[in-house]
Amino acid sequence: MRMIHKSSVLRILIVFITLLSMHNVNAQQDPQYTQYMYNTMSVNPGYAGQREALSITGLFRTQWVGIDGAPRTQTLGVHSPLNNDNLGLGLSIVNDALGPANETYIDGNFSYSIYFNDATTKLSFGIKAGMHLLNTDWNKGVYKDPDNVFKENISLFSPTIGAGFYLHSDKWYVGLSVPDFLTTKHYDDFQESIASERMHYYLIAGYVFDLNNNLKFKPAALVKAVSGAPIIADVSGNFLINDKLTLGLAYRWDDAISGLIGFQISDGMYIGYAYDATTTSLSNYNSGSHEIMMRFELQELGRLISPRFF
Repeated sequence: MRMIHKSSVLRILIVFITLLSMHNVNAQQDPQYTQYMYNTMSVNPGYAGQREALSITGLFRTQWVGIDGAPRTQTLGVHSPLNNDNLGLGLSIVNDALGPANETYIDGNFSYSIYFNDATTKLSFGIKAGMHLLNTDWNKGVYKDPDNVFKENISLFSPTIGAGFYLHSDKWYVGLSVPDFLTTKHYDDFQESIASERMHYYLIAGYVFDLNNNLKFKPAALVKAVSGAPIIADVSGNFLINDKLTLGLAYRWDDAISGLIGFQISDGMYIGYAYDATTTSLSNYNSGSHEIMMRFELQELGRLISPRFF
């Protein structure tokens, strides 16, 4: 495995961030997740292969239950390290429905990792490329502008390309990513029309504290920024009890407070649930958001891995 000195990392990150900032940004928010800490590849391609096992994660989210046309999101992520420990490969599929629009993202993810000279910390660079499909059915829903029902339905295809880095050890991680550099089209529910997709920046971080032999505590954060929209900040704290039961709370700034629960059914299977209670005026019109995820993992040659917190 290739190793680098820590003094080299700052230069690498500065170059990477500079490249990200050279693009014009001009958008609607990407799908959001409460259990983002267990669905990392969907926001950062550098995570591909970092669980050191074949990992399959499925997630279903229904947002703002009780509001017609509210977001519904399904994701499927499959990733694994390759024979060379420095390489990871993954596939991500996201389907996001909002009002009359249905958007599907299909992306291949590739990561390359380099080790520090202490061999306990890794810097993983990731790229993703794929396609974005947008379809509308203007017969669905009720609109502020009734003329919308007479619009012609749209079916659009756009290529996607993104990148990210993921710096991590077995106790902590931090990552920065842009899932898509290219301009694509999306449905803007406020304008009730098709608009250009704006570039999103994601910053993620987390740390695992070993409180005792049977209890771990993991605070985590996700910050999402996009031009023309408020910054979204999620913070969470999860306790892992006896490497089996996960209990936690999360807060999305000016949006929702959430409860999380998960259970490690076996060494290779985890199931989790999150409930969001809306803290804005929308709480008068919906009964919250629900999110269910399941992860199955299997090492090469059928050897199960030990449970991990991230």
